[in-house]
Amino acid sequence: MINTNAFDYINVLDKAADASWLRNEAISNNIANATTPGYVRQDVAFESELKKALGRSSNTSNMDQRVASIKTSQLQAKTYSDMEGFAYRLDGNNVDIETENVMLAENQLKYQGLLNSITQEFTNLKMVMK
Repeated sequence: MINTNAFDYINVLDKAADASWLRNEAISNNIANATTPGYVRQDVAFESELKKALGRSSNTSNMDQRVASIKTSQLQAKTYSDMEGFAYRLDGNNVDIETENVMLAENQLKYQGLLNSITQEFTNLKMVMK
């Protein structure tokens, strides 16, 4: 078997796209439950996990080596309750529909950017193989 790092960026971008998809679902649930008493908004932690993973290999200044050192099996997006103890409404719900709509638009742009990056990585691999 040939040992190659050709898919390192693709694997990390894939994990980031999965996290973005999961965040889209969390935001959609927040919007759907904006009027549900006691509902606590959900969010997804991924960027901080990626930053930690990249920081573990900070002894190299080369980003290619940092990305290659990431164990993607350990890079997981986690859903969590955001501002669990904070509710600015009397019914205990802490979802602000306008903020959620902005976050949804931001996340959709991020997801499209990740998909474009994955496509570009495959285009580069295809060009190299020609």
